[in-house]
Amino acid sequence: MKARQDGRVVSTAVVIAVGVKGDSGEREVLRLDVGPSEDGAFWRSFLRSLVARGLSGVRLVTSDAHRGLKGAIQAVLQGASWQRCRVHFMRNALSLVPKAAQQMVGATIRTVFAQPDAASVRQQWRRVTEGFRGRFPKLSELMEEVEEDVLSYATFPPEHWQKIWSNNPLERLNKEVKRRTEVVGIFPNEVAVIRLVGAVLSEQHDEWQVGKRYFSAASLAKLRQEEVIAEQPELMAG
Repeated sequence: MKARQDGRVVSTAVVIAVGVKGDSGEREVLRLDVGPSEDGAFWRSFLRSLVARGLSGVRLVTSDAHRGLKGAIQAVLQGASWQRCRVHFMRNALSLVPKAAQQMVGATIRTVFAQPDAASVRQQWRRVTEGFRGRFPKLSELMEEVEEDVLSYATFPPEHWQKIWSNNPLERLNKEVKRRTEVVGIFPNEVAVIRLVGAVLSEQHDEWQVGKRYFSAASLAKLRQEEVIAEQPELMAG
């Protein structure tokens, strides 16, 4: 967005964090800020402020591949996995192949996300990667490089997959923010940006509190059960 700063009109980014509560499955707006979205120091400060306000127990962060964001997640939210948004990954992948082949390539990669369990997901990913190697070697190299990041969702209950493998839910919120802010054009300062965007997010937050849970109680119970099993020590007998 454009805002006046020290007598100049500058472009600035509004960044938004949304979370899902592990006990209830409800979505909440966690924070918004204004700053350079590609700057690692900005992202670290953004995440540290969330931790300082009590954010804990983060299992997964889904985002596109902003420069500096992944490093900030690793540094601040230790123990959390990172899910590279599959939609943004697909755009990157298709940019590596001729336009005439993009529909076929996209359909082939999407077969990975149609698999019913984690083992099948990884097997299909590697099968697709090898299948592209002869014709699209750069695409195969990319898929090998980002496998763990794009498939992080597969370690969670299948009921959650469609809601965590991309940041489309946040993109829908971003579109509403853009719709409400485009009429302003140039904001007088960054405080005015935060005031208007904050009002939009407050409305959305309140709507989520009375709406349907994002994750069901049954799927959350399954996730907690998996956590308990993972924490139990192995028993070895001789």
